[in-house]
Amino acid sequence: MEQHIEIEFKNLLTHEEFKQLKNYFKLNEADFATQDNHYFDTPDFDLKKQQAALRIRQKNGKYELTLKQPADDGLLETNLPLEPSLAEDILSGNRLPDNEITNLLPSINIDPFQLILFGSLKTSRAEFSYKGGLLVLDHSSYLNQEDFEVEYEVTQKDEGQEIFINLLDSLQIPRRQTENKIKRFYRAKFGC
Repeated sequence: MEQHIEIEFKNLLTHEEFKQLKNYFKLNEADFATQDNHYFDTPDFDLKKQQAALRIRQKNGKYELTLKQPADDGLLETNLPLEPSLAEDILSGNRLPDNEITNLLPSINIDPFQLILFGSLKTSRAEFSYKGGLLVLDHSSYLNQEDFEVEYEVTQKDEGQEIFINLLDSLQIPRRQTENKIKRFYRAKFGC
């Protein structure tokens, strides 16, 4: 199990702005990898109510269980690799087994036995180092819709925010209030 604080800035993009960033950074289709995020919550959205999220990410034949929880500065992200056969069992409807992450859930008043798979989101992602952080371009598809976004993950909030805003401003990309992927997924699926 690995834990770290995730500090990131996000901005939704139009398709044209996404292409503009791809061209600016000289990215081609080979620079993008596909990943699937499978989201879990209780029937009463107990994780969502706490602004937390639980997912299994499938990427390059590897699976990882991730719990994201609010922290003072960003999100506390807890990651646990899963064996492919175990991940596929969970995704086919079996319950999440006891592990380091499910053992954390009762401390935030989440019953791991209540968790269900709500759905999946597919992302085509390019990521690369940029001015001391990690810049990410995402094209996500879910529930018969798609969106595009740029993310910038950093270790220093103020400096990272300035770099991110300068990038958007230099390319004349308007700043947009951007919810994370699970919130956009829930809004599309449940209207909440």
